[in-house]
Amino acid sequence: MMKPTSATIFAYQVGFGDCFLLRFQYPAAQRHVLVDFGTAALPESADPNQLMRIANDVAAKCGNKLDAVVATHRHADHISGFTTKADGSGTGDVIRRLAPDVVVQPWTEDPKLAVDATGPKAARASGERLATRALAHMQGVAGEIFAASAASAKTYPAHVVDQLRFIGQDNLTNLSAVKNLMTMGKKRVYTYHEGPSGLEAVLPGIKTLVLGPPTLKQTQTISVQRKRDPDEFWQLRLRGLADENARAAASTPLFPAAVLARGSKLPYSARWLAARMRLARGDELLQIVRTLDDAMNNTSLVLLFQTANAKLLFPGDAQIENWQYALSKPKYVELLKSVDLYKVGHHGSLNATPRSLWNAFDKKGAASKPGRLKSVMSTKPDKHGHVESGTEVPRETLVAELRARSELHSTHLLAGGKLCDTIEIAL
Repeated sequence: MMKPTSATIFAYQVGFGDCFLLRFQYPAAQRHVLVDFGTAALPESADPNQLMRIANDVAAKCGNKLDAVVATHRHADHISGFTTKADGSGTGDVIRRLAPDVVVQPWTEDPKLAVDATGPKAARASGERLATRALAHMQGVAGEIFAASAASAKTYPAHVVDQLRFIGQDNLTNLSAVKNLMTMGKKRVYTYHEGPSGLEAVLPGIKTLVLGPPTLKQTQTISVQRKRDPDEFWQLRLRGLADENARAAASTPLFPAAVLARGSKLPYSARWLAARMRLARGDELLQIVRTLDDAMNNTSLVLLFQTANAKLLFPGDAQIENWQYALSKPKYVELLKSVDLYKVGHHGSLNATPRSLWNAFDKKGAASKPGRLKSVMSTKPDKHGHVESGTEVPRETLVAELRARSELHSTHLLAGGKLCDTIEIAL
């Protein structure tokens, strides 16, 4: 059996999104796996055709033949690059023509599943219609909230409007990208914790373990999102949305001039209350769209590529609820101790790199440590969360730890115009 000798990870500059091309070198061949391809916000300095530049570069690097595509979950910042066009000129068309042998996605993306399925075996023959209906429902909610943010730019505080637009748009998945992934490749695998990866046939000598997401039959943790966890999250205290709004309210006069302006149809005495009600409505919409965002992140694939001498961990955007099931099993905690490369979860957010996971990595340490842990992150600052509330992405405390105790590669640190970073791992 062929055994790989090295791995090269190309981390593409997609801004707030993920796109990684994994090249596994064999004595007389190369195998290529594309892990995600999408963005929610390109860097300001990026070429307007950045995604097409990336698609063409992927094609060139893999010799116009991909062995596998992994789409960790359905968020636009992970799959928008798979979008097709009617004339075949879309970035997704370029990837499709690379004819991947297998496409791997989480079990929740299986088009044959019922809307209320709790696992991959609860399938129905008419499932494609049902899955499409479920997608439409989720997109409908996100779409209404996105439209509300656009129509109410002067009604809600600027930080609320920005978050509604950014998170809402990320949940408005391009249906052509979803359908492209449904039909791309010779084989499609929808998998789950301890399920098949479908990658062994195209990556000889590499064992790919699926650590997440669990199914709802395995655990209910992915159906509930926690707001506070001082032991796992990367901040001293996660302030709730109410605290953030309280600070915003405190920064303006109790009766701002705009509220008391002439021309309102409301009685003068009711205008202050009406303004506060609009603020509450904005907060409510933000909570809804954040819940959609968290739920989708917890369907993310968590993959561990393992050879006799190295381990590469790619957890997509998995948050603590997704991680919890795998980390509750001692065998996986032990296995993850010797990870050589860690793809930082969810663009460096506070709740996607559990402290218990990070603390277990044996290879982290100072720059002088032999075989030091390598970390790779794809992110764009100032697009998600706020420094004041300790929710900014990437989280400052996490980035400081990554810099100090691993060899950090991050796309937001790339020189202007550079298309990707390159990380080499001996296998």
